[in-house]
Amino acid sequence: MKTDYQRPIDWRQGRVDLNHGAGGRAAAQLVDELFARAFDNEWLRQGDDGAALPAPPPGHRLVMATDGHVISPLFFPGGDIGGLAVHGTVNDVAMLGATPLYLAASFILEEGFALAELKTIVESMAAAAREAGVAIVTGDTKVVERGKGDGVFITTTGVGALPPGRAIGGANARPGDVVLLSGTIGEHGVAVLSQRESLEFETRIVSDTAALNGLVAAMLAAVPEGAVRTLRDPTRGGVATTLNEIARQSGVGLHLDEAAIPMQAQVAAACELLGLDPLYVANEGKLLAVAASEHAEALLAAMRAHPRGRDAAIIGRVVADERRFVQMTTRLGGRRIVDWLSGEQLPRIC
Repeated sequence: MKTDYQRPIDWRQGRVDLNHGAGGRAAAQLVDELFARAFDNEWLRQGDDGAALPAPPPGHRLVMATDGHVISPLFFPGGDIGGLAVHGTVNDVAMLGATPLYLAASFILEEGFALAELKTIVESMAAAAREAGVAIVTGDTKVVERGKGDGVFITTTGVGALPPGRAIGGANARPGDVVLLSGTIGEHGVAVLSQRESLEFETRIVSDTAALNGLVAAMLAAVPEGAVRTLRDPTRGGVATTLNEIARQSGVGLHLDEAAIPMQAQVAAACELLGLDPLYVANEGKLLAVAASEHAEALLAAMRAHPRGRDAAIIGRVVADERRFVQMTTRLGGRRIVDWLSGEQLPRIC
């Protein structure tokens, strides 16, 4: 690591400047003293522009996913853009039944952004990666002029290993299957909106942002291979949009039971106050599963035994329906269509 820098980085009062993205001495210093130090692992220590990684065991396939994060505000109750950038991509890889292994991270920084806040974000990413058991092995940093960004944008790309014979995807739901949800909905979207609009509720609502690969591993270990048909994290667009995606991919209909959908009372109250339908509010630490009905109770028990799934519930079932409708029986006994999200209910939410 270089030690001949002209001056130390001022982490308390310093700001990102264009030199930090110019590829020279200042850029190298920022990479060495912040990113490489926080994400430290054997591949980063090699100092190359890319990472040569061990191949997965024979018969395994690779899974890759990428996600851009442009959330506003950058810090919100329960998390920040750094942890969110790790969780989002780890979960996208895990939803295919793969074990997430590596991440690449790309940062777009705005000139003038506080180095202290950048350090907090990077350290949050490092902690989230360690907790998820993945290594951030390569990355990139660019700086745009003041006024042409919004502080920090982060893109993460993840790679995972998929065991032989495992086939989990959105096209696998079959009539007779059940739909499970890993926990309460709506916390992330409401937490971000409350921070953005400076809203105060009687009980603090915090984001559910979390890596779900541990929960997925526990679920898959509890039932035979093939019993879990589909996994999907209901992020932007919420539960409603995600279930419509599954119905379209699989060519089936879904029937939900509103009373079975878990939701915190304060989230329900906040959504009513703000005019939001919680079914469309983003989640960052929950998953939906479609599974064979004969294994549903075993799967539910495994989910409830894991900290990320203790409020899990069976919320519906898959039916034959060439129209591919998602319908819901309401708490009052009526029935309504749960349609796709129309427009952007909450922009810049993840």
